[in-house]
Amino acid sequence: MAKATSDPSLAAADLILSGKAPAGLHVDGKLNLAGKSKLQQLPAGLTCYELNASQASLESLPADLSVECVLELEGCSKLQSLPANLKVGTLNIANCTNITELPEGLDVWFLNASGCTKLTHFPRRANIARGSLNVNGCRSLVALPDYLTELGTLDIGNCPQLTALPPRLNISSWIEIAGSGLTELPAQLQHVGIRWRGVLIDQITAFSPEKLNAKKVLAERNAERRRVMIERMGFERFMHEADARRLDTDRDPGGLRELLQVPMKGDEDIVCLSVNCPSTGRHYLLRVPPTMKSCHQAAAWIAGFDDPKLYKPIKET
Repeated sequence: MAKATSDPSLAAADLILSGKAPAGLHVDGKLNLAGKSKLQQLPAGLTCYELNASQASLESLPADLSVECVLELEGCSKLQSLPANLKVGTLNIANCTNITELPEGLDVWFLNASGCTKLTHFPRRANIARGSLNVNGCRSLVALPDYLTELGTLDIGNCPQLTALPPRLNISSWIEIAGSGLTELPAQLQHVGIRWRGVLIDQITAFSPEKLNAKKVLAERNAERRRVMIERMGFERFMHEADARRLDTDRDPGGLRELLQVPMKGDEDIVCLSVNCPSTGRHYLLRVPPTMKSCHQAAAWIAGFDDPKLYKPIKET
């Protein structure tokens, strides 16, 4: 077996990038190939403790690649497959947008497959246990495998087709659900922390937002949690129930416009422009910065004008 004798992060990387790396190259420490956009292949039999090949042009990996601890492949947009029976502590394939499936025999503790928009399913045989699983943004993923039984954390945010969890799955810490198709948690997961884009929320906010009301929202001391509650409740209903103060009124081709405000203790005020579409007659409540003082200023900001004096539409639609 050939062995790199100098700094593994430099000499071995230079060999690989030059295309002169021998088969069976061994690197004791971390092999850093991140950002090497011209890197198209790795040598057969490569072994190392850590490998970072993020943002490379790899389309596949050697079948006998061996990485002991961490394999970073984030943003390898040309990567289409991973070797069967790949075993590594941490695998990061975030934003590998050409990967459609994970390899049979995959064995990992921590898996980040977020942003893998073409990933449709998990292998029939794999081991993903005790660590964390992140599939945020995997819009094509329809189910998680039944062999998932023990995880520390699970992120299924922005996975609209995921509507259920494996029946024997236990999670020790938290689950991220924003944008998923999940409508409830199974009985064994009632103790789990629920996150909405990183903010811890309760079961009512997560799954029964129709039970929220403005009084409960305004009583919430945590500003981030309060924002999520308002989002789940809907600005229209919240502004109505909170008796929003009218800052300004005028008219446009759609009819009456109103600039509405709800003061928020310990956070910026919520200010919205209430408008009607002149074409469809539909009503919209559009949030604008709390510095807005008039309907015209708010409409100008929505249209992309920093200076409302420059906003002079012939016809507002």
